[in-house]
Amino acid sequence: MLNLLIEKLSDQKTLFALLVGVFTVASLISIGLPVLEGDKLEDRMKLVASERERIRAREREKLMNRNAGKLRQTPKAYMKDVVDRFSLSKWLGTDQAKAKLTMAGYRGPQAEIGFLFFRLVTPITFLLVGALYAFVLVENDWTFMMRLSIVMCVAYAGFKGPEIFVANNISKRQFSMRRAFPDALDLLLICVESGMSIEQSFRRVSTEIGVRSIPLAEEFTLTTAELSYLPDRRTAYDNFYKRTGLDGVKNIVTSLVQAEKYGTPLGTALRVVSQESRDQRMMEAEKKAASLPPKLTVPMILFFLPVLFAVILTPAAIQISRNY
Repeated sequence: MLNLLIEKLSDQKTLFALLVGVFTVASLISIGLPVLEGDKLEDRMKLVASERERIRAREREKLMNRNAGKLRQTPKAYMKDVVDRFSLSKWLGTDQAKAKLTMAGYRGPQAEIGFLFFRLVTPITFLLVGALYAFVLVENDWTFMMRLSIVMCVAYAGFKGPEIFVANNISKRQFSMRRAFPDALDLLLICVESGMSIEQSFRRVSTEIGVRSIPLAEEFTLTTAELSYLPDRRTAYDNFYKRTGLDGVKNIVTSLVQAEKYGTPLGTALRVVSQESRDQRMMEAEKKAASLPPKLTVPMILFFLPVLFAVILTPAAIQISRNY
């Protein structure tokens, strides 16, 4: 039985059929999950509300000179034990990784410990699987260096896997926030010009913009909480930019800080930033539209022209074959 399994896995046709099956199942899952997935706005806003309560408790404990870390979510015991035993935070954890986790929407010590844990476990798992496949299952005439190279490449892919996962989540969140941010700026401008304070304006925008972008609603809600409980408002604005990483958010943060520092009209600054944000989004749309003709050239040559020639020449070929 084992020899038959090894023989099947060594067959190129079997491997190709297996890869086709895996890609087919992955495609069906990627298409079906968004359809089956419900509206997560309410659940995500509850998570943000709990984060706001943690910020409130943390700042109150800072004022009372007490430890603020006890109220945060407790990491899983086995992950924390592995991270502490091997001191992963010293040689695998960096400030850049923490910032990326925050931008990806993972907050608290559990996110950092989970990232460090998987950054250790994933390369080892990929290394063992690659070694099992290259040295045990495959019976081709590969050299030892070729097998070792395959194992090292698989281990490196496992090492970079958690980083790719976090980067993918960052790009998804930024894409969602970037599309909805001009509308959020318009709402913020309307709220400010109607006489609301900046905290009330942020809270109102976080309620309304959740229909367009749940991550952006989360960030506005967290910024509202930090504006209420942090001693320095500029820190709250800077945290807003660090959690999103968007250029539009950087512009609005700069405008808010300058308006508060020099007393300039906030409505005028928001109006200018809002117009710039919409112009930038229009420029990006025009850039994508201008790049379509070169991208369509190769598909047209490979797929459209052969079909067009077949449709045009087939009747003539049939007629010629009937005459002769």
